[in-house]
Amino acid sequence: MPSLRTIGLWLALVAASALIAYGLTLARFPAALLLGPMIAAIAFGVGGSHLNVPRSGFLAAQAMIGCLVAHAVTGQIAQTLYEDGFVIVAVVLVTVAFSGLVGWVLTRLRVLPGTTAAWGSSPGGASAMVAMAEDFGADPRLVAFMQYVRVAAVVFSASLAARFLMHDAPLGAAAGAGDASELSSVAATLLVAAIGAFIALKLNVPAGAQIGPMVLGSVLHATGLVRMALPVTILELAYACIGWYVGLRFTRETLRMTFTALPGILVATFAVILLCAGWAFLLTLILPIDLLTAVLATSPGGLDSVAIIAVGSQADVSFVLAVQTLRLFVVLLTGPLLAKWISRSVHEDATP
Repeated sequence: MPSLRTIGLWLALVAASALIAYGLTLARFPAALLLGPMIAAIAFGVGGSHLNVPRSGFLAAQAMIGCLVAHAVTGQIAQTLYEDGFVIVAVVLVTVAFSGLVGWVLTRLRVLPGTTAAWGSSPGGASAMVAMAEDFGADPRLVAFMQYVRVAAVVFSASLAARFLMHDAPLGAAAGAGDASELSSVAATLLVAAIGAFIALKLNVPAGAQIGPMVLGSVLHATGLVRMALPVTILELAYACIGWYVGLRFTRETLRMTFTALPGILVATFAVILLCAGWAFLLTLILPIDLLTAVLATSPGGLDSVAIIAVGSQADVSFVLAVQTLRLFVVLLTGPLLAKWISRSVHEDATP
């Protein structure tokens, strides 16, 4: 059973999250219910609260986001991949190349020890990259810190971009809620979430808790076999859970451990974001897409956070998720190879 102190801290975190989210909603920020809890959780994590979101809760939240995307996108991701496949692959490869270049520079400058920077600069799959980095001898704590700094920075910058690039008010959580008046639709959606996540996790699919329900739900919803519907309350809780999970990763210990490297990590993170933003602008000259869609599509992760922002704004969700999903798989396939190549090339250059 949790202690009274833990219960009190959670109540305080919920209250602070609600207050910040309310302020962001008044300021017309999309995904305020993700951003507010994340900001509050970072403060609580750095403040030494030692709170954490159970992994089961995080996986459940990802499954709900997968169903949210399935409701919004229906069956259009495959069509988008078919029609704009070459450009989408180019977008993914450019993003991975930018991140690889930043990882090489950080490793060469020895901002972080060993191969940590090579793994930490990977643009996506934070949990998977941390696990693989440990297997290859990198410090998993520093890799995790770099990855979640990137995720937080992407959420902040993408929310800011969406705020100023949108012409109307943000759509909010209700945009993906669907018609939740029928209990059978809600039950069917929850069943899709459970089955999709279970199968994908058993098959070791990257980000399976989200991708499984997203793929299964998209097929069933597009063919009319299942009517996707989620109550707004469940979506809001999923948003908050994602925000808390990321924010509470920032602790006093990790900040102390990475204090000297933090400026370099921040510069590298925002360098990748700015490079991707420049590439997004070029995309609008190549494809008939708006700047907000291009920015969200090229942003360097994470998939769940970007999905929430895309659904809550006027972006082309199918294009954004097609690019982000493909990028995740490319990163997980090329990440170990790229990290080993960076480490080997830097080592050879340093050898007299």
